[in-house]
Amino acid sequence: QVQLVESGGGLVQAGGSLRLSCAHSGRTYTMGWFRQAPGKEREFAAAISWSGYSTDYADSVKGRFTISRDKAKNTVYLQMDSLKPEDTAVYYCAAGGLMTRQERLYDYWGQGTQVTVSS
Repeated sequence: QVQLVESGGGLVQAGGSLRLSCAHSGRTYTMGWFRQAPGKEREFAAAISWSGYSTDYADSVKGRFTISRDKAKNTVYLQMDSLKPEDTAVYYCAAGGLMTRQERLYDYWGQGTQVTVSS
């Protein structure tokens, strides 16, 4: 059973930065970050391949968020810069076998971490 544990969420002012971490057990997977704002469906934010050489970003975060991984530490990061109030959401990391934006194709999920951006 793969376990994913997110950390790094919190409250930040608009324009600020946060770095989320996702520690995972087991082998190396494709990792994704998704987010769910209040009253909205969960949406894709970013993904990184098992090798770390390929990344993908939703248009809404491209240029502001950076996904990376440290395979030695079994940890994936989401560096979030130039945060906006509309980035407020619960952020989830997920592990799967494919590089995809489709959440149904991710096999394992973390509990989520709250990110709140004040205006």
